[in-house]
Amino acid sequence: MQLGIFAKTFARPTVEDVFDAVKAHGLSCVQFNLSSAGVPSLPDEIAPALIAHIHEAAQNRKIEIAAVSGTYNMIHPDQEVQQRGLRRLRTLATACQDLGTTIITLCTGTRDPVHMWHWHPENASPQSWSTLLHAMEAALRIAEEEQVTLAFEPERANVVSTAAHGHALLAAMQSPRLKVVIDPANLIVPDDERPMSQVLDEAFDLLGEHIVIAHAKDRGADDTFRAAGEGILDYDRYLGLLQANSFQGPLIIHGLAEAQVDTVLQFIYDKLQRKDISPLSLW
Repeated sequence: MQLGIFAKTFARPTVEDVFDAVKAHGLSCVQFNLSSAGVPSLPDEIAPALIAHIHEAAQNRKIEIAAVSGTYNMIHPDQEVQQRGLRRLRTLATACQDLGTTIITLCTGTRDPVHMWHWHPENASPQSWSTLLHAMEAALRIAEEEQVTLAFEPERANVVSTAAHGHALLAAMQSPRLKVVIDPANLIVPDDERPMSQVLDEAFDLLGEHIVIAHAKDRGADDTFRAAGEGILDYDRYLGLLQANSFQGPLIIHGLAEAQVDTVLQFIYDKLQRKDISPLSLW
Protein backbone atom coordinates (compact mmCIF):
# COMPACT_ATOMS: atom_id res chain seq x y z
CA MET A 1 0.00 0.00 0.00
CA GLN A 2 1.40 3.36 -1.03
CA LEU A 3 0.40 6.63 0.57
CA GLY A 4 -0.41 9.46 -1.86
CA ILE A 5 -2.32 12.71 -2.20
CA PHE A 6 -4.50 14.72 -4.55
CA ALA A 7 -2.00 16.86 -6.45
CA LYS A 8 -4.43 19.78 -6.45
CA THR A 9 -4.09 19.99 -2.65
CA PHE A 10 -1.12 22.21 -3.51
CA ALA A 11 -1.98 25.43 -5.35
CA ARG A 12 1.18 26.35 -7.20
CA PRO A 13 2.00 28.32 -10.39
CA THR A 14 3.66 25.40 -12.20
CA VAL A 15 3.34 21.64 -12.25
CA GLU A 16 6.97 21.41 -11.17
CA ASP A 17 6.11 23.41 -8.07
CA VAL A 18 3.15 21.12 -7.38
CA PHE A 19 5.30 18.01 -7.55
CA ASP A 20 8.00 19.65 -5.45
CA ALA A 21 5.39 20.28 -2.76
CA VAL A 22 4.32 16.63 -2.93
CA LYS A 23 7.92 15.50 -2.47
CA ALA A 24 8.45 17.97 0.38
CA HIS A 25 5.86 16.01 2.36
CA GLY A 26 7.65 12.71 1.77
CA LEU A 27 5.24 11.43 -0.88
CA SER A 28 5.84 9.96 -4.30
CA CYS A 29 2.31 9.18 -5.50
CA VAL A 30 -0.51 11.44 -6.66
CA GLN A 31 -3.99 11.37 -8.05
CA PHE A 32 -3.57 14.04 -10.70
CA ASN A 33 -5.91 16.67 -12.00
CA LEU A 34 -5.08 18.67 -15.12
CA SER A 35 -6.09 21.82 -13.25
CA SER A 36 -2.69 21.51 -11.53
CA ALA A 37 -1.15 22.17 -14.94
CA GLY A 38 -3.21 25.29 -15.56
CA VAL A 39 -5.92 23.83 -17.82
CA PRO A 40 -9.46 22.59 -17.12
CA SER A 41 -9.77 19.21 -15.42
CA LEU A 42 -11.45 17.80 -18.52
CA PRO A 43 -10.55 20.02 -21.48
CA ASP A 44 -11.74 19.85 -25.08
CA GLU A 45 -8.16 19.53 -26.26
CA ILE A 46 -4.86 18.68 -24.59
CA ALA A 47 -1.60 19.73 -26.21
CA PRO A 48 0.80 16.77 -26.48
CA ALA A 49 3.57 19.09 -25.29
CA LEU A 50 1.67 19.71 -22.05
CA ILE A 51 1.26 15.99 -21.39
CA ALA A 52 4.97 15.44 -22.07
CA HIS A 53 5.78 18.31 -19.71
CA ILE A 54 3.68 16.83 -16.88
CA HIS A 55 5.13 13.36 -17.39
CA GLU A 56 8.69 14.62 -17.43
CA ALA A 57 8.14 16.71 -14.30
CA ALA A 58 6.74 13.67 -12.47
CA GLN A 59 9.49 11.33 -13.69
CA ASN A 60 12.25 13.75 -12.72
CA ARG A 61 10.92 13.72 -9.16
CA LYS A 62 10.15 9.98 -9.12
CA ILE A 63 6.45 10.65 -8.60
CA GLU A 64 3.90 8.11 -9.76
CA ILE A 65 0.70 9.43 -11.31
CA ALA A 66 -1.60 6.73 -9.95
CA ALA A 67 -4.69 8.12 -11.67
CA VAL A 68 -6.02 11.20 -13.38
CA SER A 69 -9.42 12.81 -12.81
CA GLY A 70 -11.94 12.41 -15.62
CA THR A 71 -14.97 13.37 -13.56
CA TYR A 72 -18.01 14.67 -15.39
CA ASN A 73 -21.77 14.41 -14.84
CA MET A 74 -22.62 11.16 -16.60
CA ILE A 75 -26.39 11.53 -16.10
CA HIS A 76 -26.79 15.28 -16.47
CA PRO A 77 -30.39 16.08 -17.55
CA ASP A 78 -29.07 17.82 -20.67
CA GLN A 79 -27.87 15.17 -23.12
CA GLU A 80 -25.51 17.62 -24.78
CA VAL A 81 -23.74 18.10 -21.46
CA GLN A 82 -23.44 14.33 -21.18
CA GLN A 83 -22.02 14.02 -24.68
CA ARG A 84 -19.58 16.86 -24.17
CA GLY A 85 -18.26 15.10 -21.08
CA LEU A 86 -17.90 11.87 -23.05
CA ARG A 87 -15.95 13.60 -25.81
CA ARG A 88 -13.63 15.16 -23.27
CA LEU A 89 -13.19 11.77 -21.59
CA ARG A 90 -11.94 10.40 -24.91
CA THR A 91 -9.48 13.28 -25.18
CA LEU A 92 -8.15 12.50 -21.71
CA ALA A 93 -8.03 8.75 -22.31
CA THR A 94 -6.00 9.28 -25.47
CA ALA A 95 -3.42 11.20 -23.43
CA CYS A 96 -3.10 8.71 -20.57
CA GLN A 97 -0.35 6.55 -22.03
CA ASP A 98 1.91 9.55 -22.52
CA LEU A 99 0.94 10.89 -19.11
CA GLY A 100 2.12 7.68 -17.50
CA THR A 101 -1.13 6.39 -16.03
CA THR A 102 -3.81 3.87 -16.96
CA ILE A 103 -6.56 4.83 -14.50
CA ILE A 104 -9.17 7.56 -14.95
CA THR A 105 -11.41 8.35 -11.99
CA LEU A 106 -15.12 9.04 -12.50
CA CYS A 107 -18.28 9.86 -10.63
CA THR A 108 -21.62 8.42 -11.75
CA GLY A 109 -23.41 11.77 -11.81
CA THR A 110 -26.61 13.38 -10.60
CA ARG A 111 -29.75 14.81 -12.15
CA ASP A 112 -28.99 18.12 -10.47
CA PRO A 113 -28.35 20.41 -13.47
CA VAL A 114 -25.98 22.76 -11.63
CA HIS A 115 -24.06 20.94 -8.90
CA MET A 116 -22.41 17.59 -9.66
CA TRP A 117 -22.20 16.76 -5.96
CA HIS A 118 -25.82 17.54 -5.02
CA TRP A 119 -28.38 14.78 -4.58
CA HIS A 120 -31.48 14.96 -6.77
CA PRO A 121 -34.63 12.87 -6.12
CA GLU A 122 -34.59 11.61 -9.73
CA ASN A 123 -31.22 9.94 -9.09
CA ALA A 124 -33.15 7.01 -7.64
CA SER A 125 -35.40 6.60 -10.68
CA PRO A 126 -35.20 3.70 -13.18
CA GLN A 127 -34.66 6.27 -15.93
CA SER A 128 -31.52 7.64 -14.25
CA TRP A 129 -30.16 4.12 -13.81
CA SER A 130 -30.81 3.37 -17.48
CA THR A 131 -29.11 6.63 -18.47
CA LEU A 132 -26.08 5.68 -16.40
CA LEU A 133 -25.84 2.24 -17.98
CA HIS A 134 -25.85 3.71 -21.48
CA ALA A 135 -23.35 6.41 -20.50
CA MET A 136 -21.02 3.90 -18.87
CA GLU A 137 -21.21 1.55 -21.84
CA ALA A 138 -20.08 4.42 -24.09
CA ALA A 139 -17.29 5.36 -21.66
CA LEU A 140 -16.10 1.75 -21.48
CA ARG A 141 -15.88 1.55 -25.26
CA ILE A 142 -13.43 4.45 -25.06
CA ALA A 143 -11.57 2.73 -22.22
CA GLU A 144 -11.20 -0.43 -24.29
CA GLU A 145 -10.01 1.45 -27.35
CA GLU A 146 -7.45 3.46 -25.35
CA GLN A 147 -6.48 0.62 -22.98
CA VAL A 148 -7.32 2.47 -19.79
CA THR A 149 -9.31 1.59 -16.67
CA LEU A 150 -12.26 3.64 -15.45
CA ALA A 151 -12.65 3.77 -11.67
CA PHE A 152 -15.95 5.10 -10.34
CA GLU A 153 -16.55 6.28 -6.79
CA PRO A 154 -19.79 5.50 -4.95
CA GLU A 155 -20.99 8.79 -3.50
CA ARG A 156 -24.18 9.60 -1.61
CA ALA A 157 -25.05 12.52 -3.90
CA ASN A 158 -24.68 10.48 -7.11
CA VAL A 159 -26.81 7.82 -8.77
CA VAL A 160 -24.41 5.14 -7.48
CA SER A 161 -24.93 6.22 -3.90
CA THR A 162 -24.22 2.95 -2.07
CA ALA A 163 -21.92 -0.04 -2.28
CA ALA A 164 -24.89 -2.12 -3.41
CA HIS A 165 -25.47 0.24 -6.35
CA GLY A 166 -21.77 -0.02 -7.20
CA HIS A 167 -21.98 -3.79 -7.18
CA ALA A 168 -25.04 -3.64 -9.45
CA LEU A 169 -23.18 -1.40 -11.90
CA LEU A 170 -20.21 -3.75 -12.03
CA ALA A 171 -22.54 -6.70 -12.59
CA ALA A 172 -24.40 -4.88 -15.37
CA MET A 173 -21.24 -3.82 -17.21
CA GLN A 174 -19.22 -7.04 -16.83
CA SER A 175 -16.10 -5.19 -17.95
CA PRO A 176 -12.52 -5.70 -16.76
CA ARG A 177 -12.04 -2.01 -17.61
CA LEU A 178 -14.42 -0.89 -14.84
CA LYS A 179 -13.09 -0.69 -11.29
CA VAL A 180 -13.80 1.13 -8.01
CA VAL A 181 -12.45 4.01 -5.96
CA ILE A 182 -13.41 3.34 -2.35
CA ASP A 183 -14.00 6.27 0.00
CA PRO A 184 -16.00 5.23 3.08
CA ALA A 185 -16.53 8.88 4.07
CA ASN A 186 -18.86 9.01 1.06
CA LEU A 187 -20.91 6.08 2.35
CA ILE A 188 -21.31 6.58 6.08
CA VAL A 189 -24.16 8.62 7.55
CA PRO A 190 -24.01 10.19 11.04
CA ASP A 191 -26.58 8.61 13.36
CA ASP A 192 -27.21 5.82 10.85
CA GLU A 193 -29.27 3.06 12.41
CA ARG A 194 -26.81 0.54 10.99
CA PRO A 195 -23.48 0.18 12.80
CA MET A 196 -20.59 1.72 10.89
CA SER A 197 -18.85 -1.64 10.95
CA GLN A 198 -21.74 -3.11 8.98
CA VAL A 199 -21.59 -0.35 6.36
CA LEU A 200 -17.83 -0.79 5.91
CA ASP A 201 -17.97 -4.59 5.85
CA GLU A 202 -20.74 -4.52 3.26
CA ALA A 203 -18.77 -2.14 1.05
CA PHE A 204 -15.78 -4.44 1.02
CA ASP A 205 -17.87 -7.58 0.62
CA LEU A 206 -19.51 -6.11 -2.47
CA LEU A 207 -16.66 -4.09 -3.97
CA GLY A 208 -13.40 -5.30 -2.42
CA GLU A 209 -12.03 -7.29 -5.34
CA HIS A 210 -12.66 -4.38 -7.72
CA ILE A 211 -10.96 -1.61 -5.69
CA VAL A 212 -7.94 -0.03 -7.42
CA ILE A 213 -7.70 3.23 -5.44
CA ALA A 214 -8.58 3.98 -1.82
CA HIS A 215 -9.31 7.49 -0.57
CA ALA A 216 -8.69 8.86 2.90
CA LYS A 217 -10.88 11.68 4.14
CA ASP A 218 -13.45 11.85 6.92
CA ARG A 219 -17.00 12.88 7.73
CA GLY A 220 -17.96 14.94 10.74
CA ALA A 221 -20.87 14.28 13.08
CA ASP A 222 -22.50 17.29 11.38
CA ASP A 223 -22.40 15.37 8.05
CA THR A 224 -19.72 17.59 6.49
CA PHE A 225 -16.44 16.31 5.05
CA ARG A 226 -13.34 16.61 7.21
CA ALA A 227 -9.67 15.78 6.96
CA ALA A 228 -8.83 12.18 7.85
CA GLY A 229 -8.80 11.67 11.61
CA GLU A 230 -11.07 14.64 12.33
CA GLY A 231 -14.41 12.91 11.96
CA ILE A 232 -16.34 9.75 12.79
CA LEU A 233 -14.92 7.28 10.27
CA ASP A 234 -13.52 4.15 11.93
CA TYR A 235 -10.07 4.18 10.36
CA ASP A 236 -8.93 1.08 12.22
CA ARG A 237 -11.66 -0.96 10.60
CA TYR A 238 -11.25 0.72 7.20
CA LEU A 239 -7.51 0.10 7.01
CA GLY A 240 -7.99 -3.38 8.41
CA LEU A 241 -10.42 -4.17 5.60
CA LEU A 242 -7.96 -2.86 3.00
CA GLN A 243 -5.32 -5.11 4.51
CA ALA A 244 -7.67 -8.12 4.68
CA ASN A 245 -8.47 -7.64 1.00
CA SER A 246 -4.74 -7.58 0.16
CA PHE A 247 -5.11 -4.09 -1.29
CA GLN A 248 -1.86 -3.11 -3.00
CA GLY A 249 -2.93 0.16 -4.61
CA PRO A 250 -2.53 3.77 -3.52
CA LEU A 251 -4.20 5.23 -0.45
CA ILE A 252 -4.84 8.84 -1.46
CA ILE A 253 -5.50 11.56 1.12
CA HIS A 254 -7.70 14.48 0.11
CA GLY A 255 -10.41 16.80 1.37
CA LEU A 256 -7.95 18.80 3.42
CA ALA A 257 -6.08 22.10 3.43
CA GLU A 258 -2.37 22.16 2.70
CA ALA A 259 -1.71 23.17 6.31
CA GLN A 260 -3.29 19.89 7.45
CA VAL A 261 -1.21 17.58 5.28
CA ASP A 262 1.53 16.66 7.75
CA THR A 263 -0.95 16.03 10.57
CA VAL A 264 -3.08 13.78 8.38
CA LEU A 265 -0.06 11.89 7.06
CA GLN A 266 1.09 11.24 10.61
CA PHE A 267 -2.40 10.03 11.55
CA ILE A 268 -2.50 7.58 8.64
CA TYR A 269 1.10 6.53 9.17
CA ASP A 270 0.43 5.71 12.84
CA LYS A 271 -2.70 3.74 11.98
CA LEU A 272 -0.86 1.72 9.33
CA GLN A 273 2.00 0.97 11.68
CA ARG A 274 -0.48 -0.47 14.18
CA LYS A 275 -1.70 -2.75 11.38
CA ASP A 276 1.88 -4.02 10.96
CA ILE A 277 2.19 -2.55 7.47
CA SER A 278 5.86 -1.81 6.96
CA PRO A 279 6.81 1.87 6.68
CA LEU A 280 9.04 0.83 3.79
CA SER A 281 5.93 0.23 1.71
CA LEU A 282 4.78 3.80 2.28
CA TRP A 283 7.74 6.06 1.68
